Amino acid sequence: MKRARSSPLRRVLARNLRLRRDALGLSQEELAELSGLHRTNVSKFERELHGMSIDNLYWLAKALKVKPAQLLES
Repeated sequence: MKRARSSPLRRVLARNLRLRRDALGLSQEELAELSGLHRTNVSKFERELHGMSIDNLYWLAKALKVKPAQLLES
């Protein structure tokens, strides 16, 4: 049986990423620039279309001024 590509943890991360970005009034493009990632990757992370490496989690959390673990809390 083939499993779904999106895990519950990916959904939590996507939601928290989007909520924190919105709370700071940042666009996806602005967050991408602050984190050193491409805007399309930020978009894919928020839509649960792309898995995130631990390194990308670190850079996004730093840009959002939170600890990486905070982006993983449900």
